[in-house]
Amino acid sequence: MTDQQSIPHVIPLDESFARPAPEADLRAAAEALRANGFTVTIVPTLADARRVVGELLPADKAVFTATSETLRESGIAADIDESGRFRSVRAEQADWDTARRADEVRVTRSAPDVVVGSVHAVTQDGRLVIASASGSQLAPYASGAGQAVFVVGAQKVVADLPTALRRIETYAYPKEDVRAQAAYGARSLIAKILIYGREVFPGRAHVVLVREPAGF
Repeated sequence: MTDQQSIPHVIPLDESFARPAPEADLRAAAEALRANGFTVTIVPTLADARRVVGELLPADKAVFTATSETLRESGIAADIDESGRFRSVRAEQADWDTARRADEVRVTRSAPDVVVGSVHAVTQDGRLVIASASGSQLAPYASGAGQAVFVVGAQKVVADLPTALRRIETYAYPKEDVRAQAAYGARSLIAKILIYGREVFPGRAHVVLVREPAGF
């Protein structure tokens, strides 16, 4: 007999959001992001993104990796958290009893020197859109971190904000829900959404756009 609890609940996917955006759309999004105060680098592959991020990150400052399939797939998360080259917040807290030190975890991860992560959509008018269940990555993305680096696959570039929200609901969220069930034994949800429309501090936020798909 099959154990029904071992079978993940699957939400239907809109697979059209898995296709990389055309080069013209990628470049239009990059120019709009730059106009909105973001630094942008376009690279061909995830391997190139990994190299660029490695060159961007300071070795003497605390770096927090947000949970991200893009960072996992590319090896960037392992570079930061496991190589010893960087001051990884996750590595420094690996042996913490997080039940007893929950407030310290919350504070240190909300305001690291640098946060590295990804987003769920980039609009062609230059907005980053990120959904979250807990909201833990949204604070450092928006303001808490002194520097923010986002690695973004070309399939996440969309026409506008309504399409970005639809992409979250019909593609990124169903994918994350399956991952969460496998990783944590619990369902995911869309609880909080950050629409990051402009960066007012020059040089704070760097978007690495990858011409190939990455993450979801």
